[in-house]
Amino acid sequence: MIFSPLLRWARRTSLVAQIALALVAGVALAFLLPGATPYVAFLGTLFISALKAVAPVLVLVLVMAAISNHVPGEATGIRPILVLYVIGTLAAAVVGVAASLWWPSTLTLMAAPQTGAAPPGAVGEVLLNVAKSAVDNPVNALLQANYIGVLAWAVGLGLALRHASAGTRAVLHDAAQAVTAVIQAVIRCAPLGILGLVASTFAEAGTQALHGYAHLLAVLVGCMLFVALVVNPLIVWACIRRNPYPLVLTCLRESGVTAFFTRSSAANIPINLALAQRLGLKEETYSISIPLGATINMAGAAITISVLSLAAAHTLGVQVDVFTALLLCVVASVCACGASGVAGGSLLLIPLACSLFGISNDVAMQVVGVGFIIGIVQDSAETALNSSTDVLFTAAAGFREVRQGGGAI
Repeated sequence: MIFSPLLRWARRTSLVAQIALALVAGVALAFLLPGATPYVAFLGTLFISALKAVAPVLVLVLVMAAISNHVPGEATGIRPILVLYVIGTLAAAVVGVAASLWWPSTLTLMAAPQTGAAPPGAVGEVLLNVAKSAVDNPVNALLQANYIGVLAWAVGLGLALRHASAGTRAVLHDAAQAVTAVIQAVIRCAPLGILGLVASTFAEAGTQALHGYAHLLAVLVGCMLFVALVVNPLIVWACIRRNPYPLVLTCLRESGVTAFFTRSSAANIPINLALAQRLGLKEETYSISIPLGATINMAGAAITISVLSLAAAHTLGVQVDVFTALLLCVVASVCACGASGVAGGSLLLIPLACSLFGISNDVAMQVVGVGFIIGIVQDSAETALNSSTDVLFTAAAGFREVRQGGGAI
């Protein structure tokens, strides 16, 4: 049978190696046989659809099972992870503002595309939307992949079911194992999905549209690399007090690469949950922190908002003082927490940040249009940073607990 050698090779080869091979094959296919890309592009669409379909159910069942079976008095370890999320997002905003002030970018403004959504008018509106998401109808939350709402219902039901019979809690545990098995099967298809995503991305967009924004992209991607390879390792080192780079590179390789091409933190939740399990972290901790991080831990979004807002200010000749720059760091961090876990979710928050400099909404929406043009690189790098940091900080907090004598992970 022709598929037998392929199946044996797949079992012997690591998933990371298979994804690397798919990357090379996708780029080669896009440039050598562009006419054939539509025939493999559907693989990427199917892969992302499968991840998005199973992720809300996975989060609901895992969190309910973890909380209902939690031993009273045992710490969950969520609080230190939330602190790391806040520190990481604020630090990323500071990096974006500093880089934009040192290497200012200017834009060629143009009409913004129709996005079908209106940007929020104030920080309070962003926070209100987050609060409204938490009290969403549970069925609608699952249908719309509203992870704040899914988490709120999962936590509430999990707490209520802590007083259920042992048999009921056992059923929840078995259901969590069953959903985990389904997502593991989906993840095994990642190489085929990445092949389709890479081929279609390079064939359709190429690199021509990015040449005019080389400086802006250099600042954006440079900031994200600096955060991923310098700032985040420093934060992790402060937690675990040992060389952070093995953990950092593992998270970037096994989570960041997939997130780069799916361009959705929500779609990458199953990847991160599987990685957290392989790292030996506590299920009752990572089953909550990773879905929550996909919604509120947005270092890449903070960089995007800061850099593009300051690029608009520099284009219009607006002088940026130190106080306004610091205020932008805070506003960008808060707005980033409200960015949705889908492709381009941070761009609609740019007009809010631009309002700090008195920039009109019409001009700000033109900046959003620039964001969509460079989104093939910007949004991919942003999502890779966001999603890999979710599991990185979860692992850092877990290893810190072990270092301080809190027991095995």
